[in-house]
Amino acid sequence: MKALVLTDIGKTELREVEKPTPKSGEVLLKVGMVGFCGGDLNSYRGLFPLQEYPNILGHEVGGTIEELGTDIPENIKVGMKVTVYPYLNCGKCIACRKGARNACKENKTMGVRRPGAMCRYIALPWQDVFPSEKLSLRELALAEPLTVGFHSVNRAKVTAQDRVAVIGCGIVGLGAVASAVNKGAEVIAIDLDDAKLAIAKKIGVKHTINPKKVDLHQTLQEMTTNDGPDVIIEAVGSPITYRQAVEEVAFTGRVVCIGYAKAPVEFNTSLFVQKEIEILGSRNCTTEFPEVIEYLEQGKFPVDEVISKVVTIDESEKALEDWAESQEGIIKIMIDFDK
Repeated sequence: MKALVLTDIGKTELREVEKPTPKSGEVLLKVGMVGFCGGDLNSYRGLFPLQEYPNILGHEVGGTIEELGTDIPENIKVGMKVTVYPYLNCGKCIACRKGARNACKENKTMGVRRPGAMCRYIALPWQDVFPSEKLSLRELALAEPLTVGFHSVNRAKVTAQDRVAVIGCGIVGLGAVASAVNKGAEVIAIDLDDAKLAIAKKIGVKHTINPKKVDLHQTLQEMTTNDGPDVIIEAVGSPITYRQAVEEVAFTGRVVCIGYAKAPVEFNTSLFVQKEIEILGSRNCTTEFPEVIEYLEQGKFPVDEVISKVVTIDESEKALEDWAESQEGIIKIMIDFDK
């Protein structure tokens, strides 16, 4: 079977790999749809420090259980449509001992530090599949990036009393937008791309800001009666947006950072003290898969609008190359193995 392999920075190839056989406790998954992650793009561009080369890419999966290994619970059945928890933790480090397996020191995400899912079949532990009778394979393939955004909102302890600004409306940022809206918060979406802001409006944000067109600070002050947002979620990974999050958040507010900064970030650290703010990192997800699946099953998320392009495995190399050259208007690219 064909697999898309990231061989080095800026280099990919389609390789023939063997179809796996499920071991005890594993299921064999027939991959239908798999999404390109922003991390895949950054790995291709050499901007993701955790990436190991070479590796089969892919961890945003919608697939169907085709075969069961031994010792599988009765509720896991052949034919189930599922999405995948793609993180492997060591179980021994301090994060794992505290129950935060998402922040495992030795975390091995599919497609990053172990083989991914951009191939027709993968075998994985039954505990790592989450089924849905209602969702399509493309909807299931959106679940994982949305969980990352949902986790950031849970980290911030967002409530309906909060004003929340999300900087960056890629798929992870839109996940944060969706979660905050779903919790009843007043949400402000911030991005340089009006098309992404239009999608945020469909999700239910109250305000949008394009900093290319208006002054970010002045506009945020006007929208929040000069207080600033109670919560700012940084979902870009830029030194500029990291600083903006700290500068614009309200006194006693919370900043949650999802994006990996692509360069060192300089802060006016006196703001940390003056505002008595909380600054939190947010990595992967913990218990958010059922929450996201339930949200998607309610039909609240504009799935078709966020899927910018669907390609075959034979077109996948060119799709990644083109995306690296221009990210304009692209939110989510998916490989459809049934095309």
